Amino acid sequence: MTERLRGRVAAITGGASGIGEATARRFHAEGASVVIADVQDEAGQALAGELGERALFVRTDVSREEDVAALVDTAVDRFGRLDVMFNNAGIMGALGPIDATRLSDADLTIAVNLRGVICGMKHAARVMKPRRSGAIISTSSPAGVLGGIGPHIYSAVKAGVIGLSNSVAAELRQHGIRVNTIIPGAVVSPMTAGIVVDDAGDIAGTQEALSRTALMGRPIQPADVAAGALYLASDDAAFVTGVVLPVDAGLTGASRPSPYTSGRYAQPVALLEAGRRIGTDNR
Repeated sequence: MTERLRGRVAAITGGASGIGEATARRFHAEGASVVIADVQDEAGQALAGELGERALFVRTDVSREEDVAALVDTAVDRFGRLDVMFNNAGIMGALGPIDATRLSDADLTIAVNLRGVICGMKHAARVMKPRRSGAIISTSSPAGVLGGIGPHIYSAVKAGVIGLSNSVAAELRQHGIRVNTIIPGAVVSPMTAGIVVDDAGDIAGTQEALSRTALMGRPIQPADVAAGALYLASDDAAFVTGVVLPVDAGLTGASRPSPYTSGRYAQPVALLEAGRRIGTDNR
């Protein structure tokens, strides 16, 4: 590794599995100290223990502002600073037709997927502004860009993450803080496994299922999204702020097949059909 984050400190919500875990591993390998934030205690503690002294697990429910504030304060207390905040935690949340939506489910979806991002931005900015530097990254979804491929409330809040990030980017650039959004496609992860094969633990089955209709020859792996997050966190993106970076094999930018493609490459990713029922974002 090139140690592109040497000496940096990163907090990653939803960091115990899927994209968050892959990002914690990549950031750590690139020289960063990482604070893994999640409600998955056992997985988070195991990952921090495996990574060693430059890693720490903090149980964090992002829907609770006090948890997010404590996460940021712990990062600063333990490692002296916070350079990167990756707001990655999320849930699928409320499902079904709009006229059957339970508002309690909608409230939870909003609390985790949007309010949690607001909390992350608020408290990261609190400690980054005095240092006049920092990078804030938030995970959205193809469902926040394309209509009809995810649950209604989920799609709304993922669109909200993009709008929020762009607005906050305009505010915080004067303080040297960059704010960007990343959009993962159909990633081989526990969340996708729960959608595609109805078993969050069947990663091999998910890999096989997504391989049959992958838009660029193979399914997207969590490490592919982590590489995008690394770019946004690093000095390579020193003047990149207010952007949406898709890591989705062209799903959002070129969702219709080209007339020059053939065979399985002419078909949109299979998760679109499942997404119309339950969503496309993956952790």
